[in-house]
This record gives sequence, structure tokens and C-alpha cells, in this order.
Amino acid sequence: MSKQEQINLLQFQERFKDEDSCREYLFRLRWPDGFTCPQCGHKEFYNLPKRNQYQCKACRHQTSATAGTVFHKTHTPLRKWFWAIYLSSHDKRGVSATLLRNELDLTNQTAWLMLQKIREAMGQRDAKYQLAGIVEIDDSFFGAPAEGGKRGRGTDKTPVVAAVSIDKQGRPQFVKMLVAKKIDGETLTEFASENIAVGSSIFSDALRPYNALSSENYNHHPLVFDLEKNPDHLKWLHTMLSNAKAFIAGTYHGLDKKHLQAYLNEFCFRTNRRKFQGQLFNRLLSACALAKTITYKQLVAVVT
Repeated sequence: MSKQEQINLLQFQERFKDEDSCREYLFRLRWPDGFTCPQCGHKEFYNLPKRNQYQCKACRHQTSATAGTVFHKTHTPLRKWFWAIYLSSHDKRGVSATLLRNELDLTNQTAWLMLQKIREAMGQRDAKYQLAGIVEIDDSFFGAPAEGGKRGRGTDKTPVVAAVSIDKQGRPQFVKMLVAKKIDGETLTEFASENIAVGSSIFSDALRPYNALSSENYNHHPLVFDLEKNPDHLKWLHTMLSNAKAFIAGTYHGLDKKHLQAYLNEFCFRTNRRKFQGQLFNRLLSACALAKTITYKQLVAVVT
């Protein structure tokens, strides 16, 4: 099954009916041109079926199909992982840990951890790409302010920097979003350098922090935001931000600041592949096979 092939429910059930079929597929996904030792690069290996591992014939290094992936050291059957990825990829609203717990007979903690690891893979995958061409950039605030707190700028809600690339027909292409500690020139330039290709034309509002984007790297076009005079200014980006808030509010209730980035990663991953809905399982599984895992300890650590 190629990465681009669509797969429906019946096909999924037939192809991934047990642990062996899942592990064999994961092997082919990780090593499409045949096994390569991650230690020395040798091609020949011994199969160690009782341990679900492979031993290099040259350096004797032992590895598995799950080593170095999102599934690394998991105690959850691969079949349940594949089901979790399938369910996540075939519902454009996303799935909650509660739904996953009930459908796959998992504990609350395991279901939550699996989804967080999948979102981590989504984020790592999209981090490999940059926006280019015409790019809209702006900031927004997510969550509800504390009781009696300020609204708008100065709020205690969570600031997010977002950008979307626009094609020649004026349609949105790809989107990126990043939770920020604050919205200032340093944050914006760092976001741009990591996520926007040099030479792109950046459109923003005319607030002072965005002046930092006026450099030799970009063609910066600041404009005072005025719905009456410029109703189309940053139109697509504001639509994306609105959709992201609706996506999070609709499926993931009571979301806290600590894990907001993970849910933004999920929204961007889905949005950036919205034209490939039937292929999303393969694309997401591939992302999980190529991503480094994140541990429960890392996830629950206090974010400062």
C-alpha cells in the first residue's frame, strides 16, 4: 500500500487484522528500500521474531520497527495504535481521549497519551516545511480571560502567532500557528525565520511589533487593519484563526494553555492536508513512523 493510497474502513480491517500485519506494514514504511541498520547502515539482518526485533549481521545492533518512532517502547498493541490513527484521521473534527478510551478499551491516561503523541508527530511533520510566496501573518488570543481580566491586547489569554500562505488565485494554501509568550518584534522575527521562506512577501497589520519583519529577508507590507476600508486585509488568516478556535472548542473542551500547541499542531496538520482526506491515514501513520516520541513525563511537566 503506497503512502498516497486511499483506504476505507473495510480495507483497513482486512489489512491490519493483527499485530503481525501492523508490524510488517510499519517495517515497510520505515525501510521502503529494505532494512538499513540505524547503527552502521548495513543492509543484511537476522530476524528475531520472539523479540520482534532485527539484528544487523555486521555490527550486531538490534532494533525494531517501532524504535525511534512515536510507538517507541509502547505497551499498547500496535493494532490499537493503528486504530487510533485511523479514527483520528477520518474525522475532520478530531477525536477526544474519551471516545478513544471507549472505542479501543483503553485507560483514560493511555488514550490521552496516545493522542498527544500523535499530535506531536503532526507538529514534527509540519515543522519540516516553510510557507512561501504571499504570506499573511497576525496574532490572536486563545482561551477565556480570568474572571474580571482584560480582553484584547493585555489579556491573560494565550497569545498565538499565525501565518498562512496564499496562492496566485488568492486562495489559502498552508497554515502555521505557534503559542508565544508575548507578541513582540523578537517573537515575530523568530517565527518568520523558522516558518517563512526568505524572499516571501509578508502582509501584516501596522502595529509596531510587525515593523521587525521589514528586513532584507522579506518584502513586508504593513497595513492598518480597518474592516470598512480594507475588508479583505488578512481575510484568510482571520478565517483560519476562527476555524482553529471552533475546532478546539467543538471537540476539546476545557483545554489549558500547557497543551494548546499540540491542538494547534493538529488543526494545522489537518488543514494543510484538507485536499487529501482519503489519504490522511497513510500520511498520519507515516508522520508517526518518522517522528520522535514524547513521554508522559515531558507532557505533564510544568511549562514556564
